[in-house]
Amino acid sequence: MRSAAQRALLVGLNALGASSLAACGGGGGPPAAGAPSAAAGAKPVPALRFTDVSAAAGLDFVLTSGEVPTTQIVEAKGGGIALIDHDGDGDLDLFVPNGATMADPERGPGCRLFENLGGLRFRDATARAGLAFRRWGVGVAVGDYDGDGHDDLYVTCFGRNALLRNCGGGRFEEVTEEAGVGGEAWSAAAAFGDLDGDGDLDLYVANYLVFDLAHPPPPSTFKGAPVFTGPRGLEPEPDVLYENLGDGTFRDVSASAGCRGVSPAFGLGAVVLDFDGDGRQDVFVGNDSTPNFLFLNRGGMRFEEVGVKSGLAANADGSTQATMGIAVGDVDGDGLPDVFTTNFSNDSNTLHVNKRGRFFDDQTRRYGLGMVAFPYVGWACGLYDLDHDGDEDLLLFNGHVYPNATGEAMDAEYREPPLLFAREGERFRPAVAAQAGAWLDEPHCDRGAAFGDLDGDGDVDIVVAELNGPLRVLRNDGAGPGWLVVALEPQALGSRVELIRGAVRQTRWIHSGGSFISASAQVAHFGLPPGAGPATLAVIWPDGRRQEVGAVTPGRRVVVRRE
Repeated sequence: MRSAAQRALLVGLNALGASSLAACGGGGGPPAAGAPSAAAGAKPVPALRFTDVSAAAGLDFVLTSGEVPTTQIVEAKGGGIALIDHDGDGDLDLFVPNGATMADPERGPGCRLFENLGGLRFRDATARAGLAFRRWGVGVAVGDYDGDGHDDLYVTCFGRNALLRNCGGGRFEEVTEEAGVGGEAWSAAAAFGDLDGDGDLDLYVANYLVFDLAHPPPPSTFKGAPVFTGPRGLEPEPDVLYENLGDGTFRDVSASAGCRGVSPAFGLGAVVLDFDGDGRQDVFVGNDSTPNFLFLNRGGMRFEEVGVKSGLAANADGSTQATMGIAVGDVDGDGLPDVFTTNFSNDSNTLHVNKRGRFFDDQTRRYGLGMVAFPYVGWACGLYDLDHDGDEDLLLFNGHVYPNATGEAMDAEYREPPLLFAREGERFRPAVAAQAGAWLDEPHCDRGAAFGDLDGDGDVDIVVAELNGPLRVLRNDGAGPGWLVVALEPQALGSRVELIRGAVRQTRWIHSGGSFISASAQVAHFGLPPGAGPATLAVIWPDGRRQEVGAVTPGRRVVVRRE
């Protein structure tokens, strides 16, 4: 359960109301277009509500990330998860890289692949898929790197990474050595994207730090309490950019592309998409305790790092943050990607709003997201229209890294509950368990999470992974009937999809990376408010080509095939 202080903070924020929050949050003004209205005769909007259906889902599995309790930073980051239609049957299956221990980092319990049977039931398909990966897996990215129509898996590791090629028929083979994408660093996040515009997927790998299992660093202190050391005081690892050569192999172009022109940082997250609207795919890298990177694509596989210049390197105070989780959305409806990041306790999470593709403005307080996360250590997060009212809501998962964390010793608890926010115009309103479900009040030590429609009813469900704990499945039970899910053929990471209803335009990006070292469904999901009629879809493919589909009615899955 939440601590008394945490409950009081949430109750207080809800009691203030949107207008009072705007007065103390540095923002305000009238609600944004499409915001819920209290006027007489206004149609009621759905409520955010989820049900924990883990017990019936068949995911009988406990993740491994070192020993319990955690004694070193290498054990503290946990693991990611991926949603992937591995067998091509139209629904989302679940891949879990899983970790290992310091005693035997090359031979952990092994990865798991769970096949979706429908009705939010899964069964273990690891052996049938030919998956025998047992190294210390950390994160995972999904993308069809060889262009054969089957999504592949790239697993970041503590040690050599793994490329798992989808051979079709629900089977995988490891091709790391042949592809040339192994590496030996401690890698955290990875993201696929066509960075050179040649039609295939290149790969960015965000590396964390140098850690010697044989000689772990001595302990440190935090607020006077003994804790493990890191990341500060340890050596960061430089990231790697791999160019896809189109023949099943990659080459390291980190230096020639300009990615080695920056000081190494503690990389934890990566997202590939067009952040400045120039038609080329860029790379945002979330770094722990060091400035974030924004690599703008200047063409010809050359990048310019503009994190400080763009405002994304730090928060409004100029302070670097932990930057664990990353969510991308369009909170102000201008068609440009905004960036939300989760951070350490005694700090706020941060919402950077994109201003004309040139600058990102920290509008955390304006949107009501400043104080509420102060006691928490944040990880996976997502901006999705969870209630189908036409705007994107926010869900994030929390959990401390220090097992001895208590409210008395560190002003934070080791196990912490999630945070769920409903969008109301230019504000995010904290949800409470009484309406959203008892799961919202349950503390865990969560890490990775993946978002997607697991049961085929058109709304967004969630799978979340706990550090050295079980997987949990949260079924969306509060979304309204208005929705559209848009898939692209061929799958085109980096595409922008717009839903146009008169003067109202919603924008989504199909991209790789985000959440926290996890891979969510690579589709565009739109919620539509009650009474919404037919709309027009516009797909802007990664090469800039625009394609429109008219008179699309709600309640459908639409596959847009490139003309």
